[in-house]
Amino acid sequence: MRTTVGIIGAGPAGLLLARLLHRAGIDSVVLESHDRAYVEQRQRAGILEQGTVDVLRAAGAGERMDREGLNHDGIELRYARQRHRVDFPALTGGRSVMVYAQTEVCKDLIALQLKDGGPLLFEAEALAVEGADTDNPRVRFRHEGREDVLECEYVVGCDGFWGVARKAIPAELTKVFERTYPFSWLGILADVPPSHDELVYARHDRGFALLSMRSPSVSRLYLQVPEGTDAESWGDEEIWDELERRFETDDDWALERGPITQKSVTPMRSYVHEPMRHGRLFLAGDAAHIVPPTGAKGLNLAVGDVVTFARALTHQKETGSAERLDAYSETCLRRVWQAERFSYDMTGLLHRAPDATPFEDRMQLARLERIAGSRAAETDLAEGYTGFAFE
Repeated sequence: MRTTVGIIGAGPAGLLLARLLHRAGIDSVVLESHDRAYVEQRQRAGILEQGTVDVLRAAGAGERMDREGLNHDGIELRYARQRHRVDFPALTGGRSVMVYAQTEVCKDLIALQLKDGGPLLFEAEALAVEGADTDNPRVRFRHEGREDVLECEYVVGCDGFWGVARKAIPAELTKVFERTYPFSWLGILADVPPSHDELVYARHDRGFALLSMRSPSVSRLYLQVPEGTDAESWGDEEIWDELERRFETDDDWALERGPITQKSVTPMRSYVHEPMRHGRLFLAGDAAHIVPPTGAKGLNLAVGDVVTFARALTHQKETGSAERLDAYSETCLRRVWQAERFSYDMTGLLHRAPDATPFEDRMQLARLERIAGSRAAETDLAEGYTGFAFE
């Protein structure tokens, strides 16, 4: 099998890349190790930055998102029983975010790819990327019980942290930057309408809490818990009680409870792999970088990567210049590090470390009061949350 771009992984990054390349007249093949049902059901991110929304619309993948997604013009910060709303459009020149689950993005992109895109092979396990530093890289993969080879001009690894793409970059050429946090998120899905019409980020002495949503009838909520927590060790009523404590305010706001349909624990870590390119192998998304979920940056960073690659390859096709492809890693990493900074700052602002001192508690409150009282500080948060521009 032969193609121009071999894409490993059919998450939102790989699927969107295939769509962008198709619209640019560049052929690709997508290899996905799981079956279609798994890809369309795995729960991940749900916040789309303005730039991601714009790219999906331009790619012809925005119709259902615009119909069913929830446009949000701000978030609410809670601390010391106080509430402060951050108005995104007023602070960013009209930018906002969209609540639309990654599962739904994948469903939309899969349908488009199967309708008019290049080959999308499910249950096709990539085994290795070979010849990355040559003009003819290839991907060895297993599909329908036999091994095969995908001959490419370029390979893009959208196969996550545990995938094979990053392993094809020699260790002596790489630098890794990482931080593991001493806490996790206990997340739940609940069949109850959200208790607020925008996301609520709460800093509390007992730990962080987040009120989010998947739809007008399904709530998504999170609690900061110790690292290594077993989700099933928390009873349903215990979870609701703790959420109620951490969202408490001095007014009459109330948290609505409902049946919990799913529980999971998400570890918190920051990770960056440099470079994001080796020869004709390009890394995108979690294969190259991971952020703690506090800033809602993971999916959006992956979109930025594949947009950068698609634009660079299209530029080479139209002009013959590989300048933008050669600058891929440097270009992406500028945005990656700004997103890492934002996510790190948001995590430190809202989570209480297990060994936090009274001084550190007061520093968090002082930072939150600064955001609530300074348009400049509030604008910096709003600009970071709604997304850094694609270069």
